[in-house]
Amino acid sequence: MSCLFHSLGALLHIPTDAVRQQICDYLDAGKPVLEGMETSDLLALEGANYVARMRSSSTWGGAIEIQVAVRLWNVNVTVQNRRDGTGPIEFVAPTPVSDTLTIYWTGGHYEPVSRVA
Repeated sequence: MSCLFHSLGALLHIPTDAVRQQICDYLDAGKPVLEGMETSDLLALEGANYVARMRSSSTWGGAIEIQVAVRLWNVNVTVQNRRDGTGPIEFVAPTPVSDTLTIYWTGGHYEPVSRVA
């Protein structure tokens, strides 16, 4: 299990496996992840069979999966960087939202913190 999917699921109140599968389904459908870049081009940068690898419960998620979560569940996500103490990383939904999820990142592990409406 990946700690990112666990963290998102805990804050969204969705089972971890469902979070992973919904994100992978979104990517498989080629829906937009980043403005101005085709999803297929973004995934090609990550190597062959990216989505198939991401479907494995042992594969760790990262920025792409956070950005998809922002779009799927229409929330903002703030990642508190505990690795080197730099400022937070903000993932902002393209439409106005009422909830912000906060997770910690240590450089190798994500941990859920809060959901603020």
